[in-house]
Amino acid sequence: MKKNISHLLLGREKNITDTEVVLQPLPHKDFRFANPFIVVHHLRPQTILPGSQEFRIHPHPHRGFAPVTFMLQGQGYHKDNAGHDMVVEGGDVQWMFAGKGLLHSEGPTKEYIQQGGVYELIQIWVNVPKAHKWDAPFYQFARKSELPEVLQQEGVSLRLASGEFEGKVGGMKRSFTAVISIIGEVAKGKTVDFPVKAGYWTLIYVAHGSVTINDLQVVTEHNLIVFEKDGDEIKLTANEDAQLLFLSAEPIDEPVAAKDNFVMNTPEETLQAIEDYKKGVFGTLDY
Repeated sequence: MKKNISHLLLGREKNITDTEVVLQPLPHKDFRFANPFIVVHHLRPQTILPGSQEFRIHPHPHRGFAPVTFMLQGQGYHKDNAGHDMVVEGGDVQWMFAGKGLLHSEGPTKEYIQQGGVYELIQIWVNVPKAHKWDAPFYQFARKSELPEVLQQEGVSLRLASGEFEGKVGGMKRSFTAVISIIGEVAKGKTVDFPVKAGYWTLIYVAHGSVTINDLQVVTEHNLIVFEKDGDEIKLTANEDAQLLFLSAEPIDEPVAAKDNFVMNTPEETLQAIEDYKKGVFGTLDY
């Protein structure tokens, strides 16, 4: 039985810093959350001219969820005050569980700013159950070459970033939330059948190109498809070369209170996180 489309959410521009703008299809005015999926941000291709920018560090706090980054193009850095320091290349994936709280920073590396190039990524926020929101932070990372290929055929390059799919295990091995995430490309004219679990939230973000879903609905780039929970199959055909992110997970049936950089269960908990940050509870980030 095919999973039907429940919502089609076009990403709108959102300022995440004074200088950076992303497309945000989730949350959306027409659909708030598909818990555990809280946020989807697409930093569109940014052309960096050699030496045209200053190297910027924007330390900021998180608590209660995991920001997961799919680097599409370029070279970025990650640094946090739990001791993790990593350079992420195009095709790589990183998963930072914020847990009880930490400070981190990310952006183009100093070297990439000096040499120039195109910088692009997708970042999602993955919620965790209440029982794990105060656990210790952790970080994991995988190169593009370490992500197993799934749904293989000529003209299709889909890589399993997390979860279990077709008997394979994704590059992100550790999570309090069982999320199947697949990132990759489908060439024009190719059809892919995604087996999915009934009862799960399932989303597809079309980063580039155009696809047809279940032979019925054309979906153009920068749209997030939210599917109904019923059904166990999705048919996707690329109308032109397409790049997409597939997400599926069992729902977390708990209240969500998301504000600023925090995802908790009650408004009081998010306000406490804001106060904790102001009081220095999150510590400092040396750079």
